[in-house]
Amino acid sequence: MLSYGRVIGRLPKLARHSRANHFSRPLKYIRIVNVHNLWYSSNTNDKIYKPPGTTIKPEECVPESRYSKPKRTVPICESHPNASCPPSCYEVCGKPDNSQKSNGKKPFPPYWKILTTLFIAGVTIYAISSSNWITTKKTDSQGDVSKRKKNGRRNRRSFEKTKSPPTSKSFPSEIPYLLIGGGTAAFFAFRSIKSRDPRAKVLVITEEEDLPYMRPPLSKELWYNRDEKVDVQLLFKQWNGAQRNIFYEPPEFYSNVSDLSQSDKGGIAVATGWKVTKIDVPNKTVLLDDGYEMKYDKCLIATGASPKNLPVFESIQGDLKRKIATFRTKEDFLDLEDVVHNPKYKNIVIIGGGFLGSELACSLAHNYKKVYQIYKEKFIMDQVLPQYLSEWATKKAILEGVNCISNSEVEDYSYKNGQLSLVLSDNRVIDADQVIVAVGIEPNTDLAEVSYLETHPEIGGFLVNAELEARSNLWVAGDAACFYDIRLGRRRVEHHDHAVVSGRLAGENMTGAGKPYLHQSMFWSDLGSEVAYEAIGIVDSSLPTVGVFVKTAESDISITSDNSSVDTTQSSTKKLPTEESKKYDDFGKGVVFYLRDDIVVGIVLWNIFNRISIARQVLARGTKYDDLNEVAKLFTIHDD
Repeated sequence: MLSYGRVIGRLPKLARHSRANHFSRPLKYIRIVNVHNLWYSSNTNDKIYKPPGTTIKPEECVPESRYSKPKRTVPICESHPNASCPPSCYEVCGKPDNSQKSNGKKPFPPYWKILTTLFIAGVTIYAISSSNWITTKKTDSQGDVSKRKKNGRRNRRSFEKTKSPPTSKSFPSEIPYLLIGGGTAAFFAFRSIKSRDPRAKVLVITEEEDLPYMRPPLSKELWYNRDEKVDVQLLFKQWNGAQRNIFYEPPEFYSNVSDLSQSDKGGIAVATGWKVTKIDVPNKTVLLDDGYEMKYDKCLIATGASPKNLPVFESIQGDLKRKIATFRTKEDFLDLEDVVHNPKYKNIVIIGGGFLGSELACSLAHNYKKVYQIYKEKFIMDQVLPQYLSEWATKKAILEGVNCISNSEVEDYSYKNGQLSLVLSDNRVIDADQVIVAVGIEPNTDLAEVSYLETHPEIGGFLVNAELEARSNLWVAGDAACFYDIRLGRRRVEHHDHAVVSGRLAGENMTGAGKPYLHQSMFWSDLGSEVAYEAIGIVDSSLPTVGVFVKTAESDISITSDNSSVDTTQSSTKKLPTEESKKYDDFGKGVVFYLRDDIVVGIVLWNIFNRISIARQVLARGTKYDDLNEVAKLFTIHDD
């Protein structure tokens, strides 16, 4: 619009000069888009740069055209507008001859005035309509914060999905690269495809109504932003202090689905709210939920995973579906964020003691809400951390303000007069204004049976080889992939880093790279203000562990923890001291090694950062148990 404004501002001056030159043809060669930074000058030997916003002469901004006529001498009546125009100049000046009778008829205006008037009117109408459209679009996409706060969360969204494009008529009949799923794995897959094939045409089909975005901030960083407009902005601070949005790219980055097949330069289009119901692998076709069939050349399944629910809640209907919810998507975050800012909601119950449940409990307690965390284990993170460390983390969560209820499960509930009450296995009753179920996720493999694809009976997910290929021209990445790890065996990983790396590798292999998956992905978790850790490999509390921690004013603590199901002959002679002998109540910083057959298969860096590359090297070497005292020194746990 600035470019249009500058052109309109110069029209009077252009008009004055056009009277001398009859505005003959050069008008059509003005490049409006580039008016603000053109270098053309009346003196071609002395081109002077004009900064943006500088008023310039028409002859400076209009390049010479081969259609331009020779310059004409300005008539005397144009040089002296107040002088009487001699009759010989009337035709040149375009002025009426007042000395002759007009017979009462007004002369027809010069054609340049008509063109100028029409041009100004057209640009003005376009500017006003564009401005209104942009304002309306911005308001619709971001929402009115004050209106939402006033009306409350109950009217914020519907469970009915909106499709974009609305009908399958906009879909191409054939697409070179088809990605099923619109999460992190799909995003890094199409980035990889475009980097290797710049003219690639990529179509992403996702059941979500949003463009690709990152999920980790939904349970971590976003809750520590005190800006009340965070529900609109969805901004968070990265580790380096820089602020960014959870969406990977703005809407302008993507092409329209209907325009993709006609694009000469390729592009990436995202169809939201759509579901692929079947893949015909031999014929390389997919079937959409409205029956539309489309051919593909290469296809990626990146359907991700869905949150599990408790059996007691599976049949809930109506308003209870909002009071008892799972947590996975951006919309789930916005719903819960409404609860946090609503003074009517005082008691929030988190069910689950794993990563997500513990992160949410600490984050919500940080927002001054009364938070109950109910879990069936003895301590939080019990399935991941050794017992002494999960106990220490539980104490820290309590200090953050979380009311931890261990060794309990929800067996029943009651809902009367708008009040929800949970009945626990120990007969306790907890009143709740909002319940979040965070008891794990399961891979989305609905396509497996109808498409004749193999899944793992125990681990879950689509079975793929080391190159993430399930069948010819069909790959799987992210949470839904059960891949073969040449170091640790067959695995399925549900973390962000794995989605990034597996998506990128799948995209490379879809363009012919043929690379195996060798990366050891990591994950991280933040529990309040004092507990944060990074982990890599197989991190399972059922495995024997060896932990080395910093002890204030004393030597480092070396702790070996055995699981009762593991043969004790494989463990070190060092045992966890009893409470009577010595209390280890400070596990502020340290390294925990997870062992299988005396070989390190997993590592947790407890409040230690920027050491993941070292941990990857340790896993790659297959370090033996006897070397761990020296290995711990590689992490320089005293330096931070």
